[in-house]
Amino acid sequence: MATEARHESQVRESVSSPASGDIAIYLLATILGISAGILDVKVGDLLLTALFVLAATLLLGMLRPQRPWRWIVVIGACVPAMQLMAYIFLFQKPYSAQIYESCLGFLTGIAGAYGGAVARRQMDELLRKKS
Repeated sequence: MATEARHESQVRESVSSPASGDIAIYLLATILGISAGILDVKVGDLLLTALFVLAATLLLGMLRPQRPWRWIVVIGACVPAMQLMAYIFLFQKPYSAQIYESCLGFLTGIAGAYGGAVARRQMDELLRKKS
């Protein structure tokens, strides 16, 4: 009974407070997301932004394969947020197509994050069987 209570308290602590390594990964994800948003605002090329989002979520999915949906949310949400910031502060008036295409980062983010997570898990499995 005491071990169950101890295990439950450890689970609650791990859920409520992120580890210090996760803070660094979330900071990296935010920087990559803001970079993707700036790339979308300044260059305005959908394909280049989509490839950058794909590469960034792939990297984060490989670094932290647990719950890869969080990288999709962090990076994918930064692209439309940067469009909004450019609209408010830089007075750049985007076309309606640019607003919709900034949300397409979520699609490439799905492929990247889950692809990276699967690749990491497969690499771990291959290395585990070999040793």
